[in-house]
Amino acid sequence: MRKLTSLSPSRTTLAGLQARQGASLALPSAGEPLNPTTRKGLSPAGIGEGKSHPGSRPGGGPNRPRVPVVDARGVPLMPCTPVRARLLLKRGKAVARWNKLGIFYIKLKYPVEPKNQMSAVGVDPGSKFEAESVVGTKDTVLNIMHEAVDWVKEALEQRRQMRRARRYRKTRYRKCKRNRKRKEGWIPPSTKARWDAKLRIIAQLKKIIPISHAVVENVSAESKKGSKRWNSNFSPVEVGKQYFYSQLRTMGFEVVVKNSYETKKFRDGLGLRKIKNKSKPVFESQCVDSWCLAAMVTGVKYPSTKSLYYMVPLRWHRRQLHRLQFEKGGVRKRYGGTMSLGLKRGTLVRHVRYGLCYIGGFQDDGFSLHSLRSGERLTQGAKREDFKVLTRIAFRTQFLSMTRVRSLFGYF
Repeated sequence: MRKLTSLSPSRTTLAGLQARQGASLALPSAGEPLNPTTRKGLSPAGIGEGKSHPGSRPGGGPNRPRVPVVDARGVPLMPCTPVRARLLLKRGKAVARWNKLGIFYIKLKYPVEPKNQMSAVGVDPGSKFEAESVVGTKDTVLNIMHEAVDWVKEALEQRRQMRRARRYRKTRYRKCKRNRKRKEGWIPPSTKARWDAKLRIIAQLKKIIPISHAVVENVSAESKKGSKRWNSNFSPVEVGKQYFYSQLRTMGFEVVVKNSYETKKFRDGLGLRKIKNKSKPVFESQCVDSWCLAAMVTGVKYPSTKSLYYMVPLRWHRRQLHRLQFEKGGVRKRYGGTMSLGLKRGTLVRHVRYGLCYIGGFQDDGFSLHSLRSGERLTQGAKREDFKVLTRIAFRTQFLSMTRVRSLFGYF
């Protein structure tokens, strides 16, 4: 699942949008993963998707997600239809934008007094894959499926071993700190990283969508008999979810917690199905539960769209003293860091040859550019004058319309 290149919509372009107005942010070229439009319009899921899936809307109907809208001050408004978004852009009353998740929205050129209805974000935590869905009182705004952050524990273990090994060599090292006591409310770094990834996604969604409720599926954790240290924290899962709930309340959400059996009962009552293959990038693998969680609060009875955004979090190797293995001549070179020749890694750029890509490192006086689809390196010798800096991203995002998923997998 780290290479999802074939799942990106191949028939996508922003030529029509570029002809209508000049957006100041990134305008992805044809076939690039940040591009959420189709040849038939501006809809992030494509107006040309045709009929929705059986069960999406009673009697069938258009499979159209909503387009997020903010006014000139950046205040989020109720999402509009793709048709209305297209008209606003055509008449010059709005400009196209993409947030740091790669989600398309429009920004009006004038302030508007918000008259927002209730919207909720459903959060379905998982061990390898997780999902969020934003649902209003009538329509589904968007669905997100993303890979979980699962590399922190191994990275910390490797750092610990490197520090211990340096203490027995004639080199710089950090002296061992003994008798350190953990603060009250301490959360394991690997657990905190998982929940923080979801918080970052929700924070970005809140900037463009007026979300008032956060509905989270409860994850249970068992205590261990006779294990004092484990039971004092009541497992990392229990500590992590309490941290997640408190952070959501700090962000201004009304938090609602649902159990898994409640989600299943609601899902079965609507006739929605859930598949066992959790890694398949379709609505029925992960997003069906996140949608049901939000729908239980807003009251909708069908998903108006089953298209989804598939996201992979970018991983950066923090600065190390040197590499693990010797280079030629017995030299250990420095490794890692988050800056590349004065630019932050993860900066989205438009290169004259490679189009949209992001900075992942550098070599000598050249930048290392990586593909937005697969994360693979495109070049190590890019010059500063050969690309334009656009914005920063934290995820590699691909939009998967259900028409495209059906043709690739033959699933439905």
